Amino acid sequence: MARVVVTGAASSLGRKVVTLLTARDDVDAVVAVDLRAARVPGAEVRQLDLVTHDLGSAFAGADGVIHLASVFGPALQGPEVQDGLEVTMARRVLEAAAEAGARRVVVLSSATVYGPWANNAVPLTEEAPLRPHPDLAFAVQKAEVERLCAEWAADHPDATVARLRPAPVVHDGDGSWLAEALHAAADLPTGDETPAQYLHVDDLALAVVAVWAAGVDGAINVSPDGWLTPTERQALDPVPKVRLPEPAAVAVASWRYRLRLAPTSPGILAYARHPWVVANDRLTALGWSATHSNEEAYVAGHEARAIEAISPQRRQELALGVAGAAIAGLVAGGIALARARSRRAR
Repeated sequence: MARVVVTGAASSLGRKVVTLLTARDDVDAVVAVDLRAARVPGAEVRQLDLVTHDLGSAFAGADGVIHLASVFGPALQGPEVQDGLEVTMARRVLEAAAEAGARRVVVLSSATVYGPWANNAVPLTEEAPLRPHPDLAFAVQKAEVERLCAEWAADHPDATVARLRPAPVVHDGDGSWLAEALHAAADLPTGDETPAQYLHVDDLALAVVAVWAAGVDGAINVSPDGWLTPTERQALDPVPKVRLPEPAAVAVASWRYRLRLAPTSPGILAYARHPWVVANDRLTALGWSATHSNEEAYVAGHEARAIEAISPQRRQELALGVAGAAIAGLVAGGIALARARSRRAR
């Protein structure tokens, strides 16, 4: 009988994982840890700040630790992100797990740690190197968390620590901040499109519990079978895309980020342009299989927008108008900058 601590237990994923664990015959107690109160029947709830509070009492006697908490979310410009608190939080959780003598640890990472590069294999296996894009803080910090996990594993050879690398996660009715950011980035395609994966939160919760139950050690990808091609994704999204030159797309993305019209920094653009889809062979070998395909997950997480009620011709006209305005703004800005430099040169 196991005592399992789950961090980030108040999140949608955390609640599902706690619910699955409390229903298992081999789990004696589940400790639901979060900054918010995690309202999950059958769990011991602990409201804690993983960065500042003492974790000893909450983790005491834990046989397993599942670390799902994250500082990343829709608002990605705060000090939590800039100060690297994602890494600090993971370090403290690993220290608490070691002090408690936990034998099984599961840490939620991300497939973004592979980075979006033109020479990536399609799909990527767990043996691929970690090359996160330097302009996406989420990916960089998750890669550092994985480094800490590797060090922890080396220092605790009698324990296992699994590092889950899920594809972008979606919920019924909306996507995670990463899925939404990628969707926003796709509104400014630069001409190079890439395959994409979408993972339903229910399937991620099942994967978390399966990995914990099996005592998996090391990295493990989480995704449905296959991926969506650009053509398949376009068929699911009725909003037309207008190709922009890369400098224009980056400039527009920067403006949208500064004006808080987009959910993440321009660094996400690279993840919409180059492949980073993952293979799930190691996970499926445990008996896990996704209950939602990529297509089903995308549809489930795609929130209908008012523009979809407009006729296709009118949507195309609006899209062309927006793109034209963006390019005109860039041209005007360039002319103004050139004139200013000319005046200073006189």
